[in-house]
Amino acid sequence: MDTEHTDAERGALDAYSRVVTGVAAALLPSVAALAVRTPRGAGAGSAVTFTDDGFLLTNAHVVAGANGGTAAFADGTETTFDVVGADALSDLAVVRVHHSGAPAAPLGDADGLRIGQLVVAVGNPMGLAGSVTAGVVSGLGRSLPARDGRRVRIIDNVIQTDAALNPGNSGGALADSTGVVVGVNTAVAGYGLGLAVPVNRTTRQIISELLTTGRVRRAWLGVAGVPVPLPPPIAERLGQKLGLRVVEVVPGSPAGTAGIYLGDILITAGGEPVQTVQALQRLMLGPAIGRNLPITVLRKNAFVDVVSIPSELA
Repeated sequence: MDTEHTDAERGALDAYSRVVTGVAAALLPSVAALAVRTPRGAGAGSAVTFTDDGFLLTNAHVVAGANGGTAAFADGTETTFDVVGADALSDLAVVRVHHSGAPAAPLGDADGLRIGQLVVAVGNPMGLAGSVTAGVVSGLGRSLPARDGRRVRIIDNVIQTDAALNPGNSGGALADSTGVVVGVNTAVAGYGLGLAVPVNRTTRQIISELLTTGRVRRAWLGVAGVPVPLPPPIAERLGQKLGLRVVEVVPGSPAGTAGIYLGDILITAGGEPVQTVQALQRLMLGPAIGRNLPITVLRKNAFVDVVSIPSELA
């Protein structure tokens, strides 16, 4: 019986090892070490190639204050890069190397991750020829505050993992067992705890804007709210437990002009359920600016439909 257990454990460890080594072999050629120098001093981090023509994805804080720097790949190739665009409020940035050649890593969708799922963190911190650690997804739906000057935004659905992150791994890839990139390692939250910005529909939109315009435009509705439980009959009817109670409407804002009032409970916006502030934030990206945004609110136990036209956040 002990022999059977030993064989089973050995087989499981062999399978685990094959996954990690396979992911490492696939992704290390795509991951670069970035070195930047700004008036504040030198900085370093990692980045992952995601197009065949030399565009890399990294953290905004890695390249903050820099227009470019040097990228070094695991095969010894070194080249300069330019910062294409950075968005501090999502902690994502896109850079482009002057001499491409690294293979593009595939981008996946973190919305399909499950707690306990195996993930592999791949970075290329300065002084190390590639760094690979493995662990599991230990939490989903975490929130991480991000600041750009006086503006603060919550990066939602942050991935929490126990894969150890070495210094300089910020901007590196967090991949699933198939080698698909599902996150960008962004911070060490504490001993044995790492966080990564997810790759999903929202971040893909941010990446697209950084590629095309170098910045991320955000829409402004002019409303603040807090999550509240919906009355049980309505919650059962909608299949939605929470709404967003309006606690502030800026006078003359798109929300105020549309006829949203204090005490209203936002139910949906743009056809999407609104149960948290983050759910509303996800809709407030560039494509929403100047376009009709249908909103359903609950007012005195009656549904009211309004149409708002978000403006650009200055």
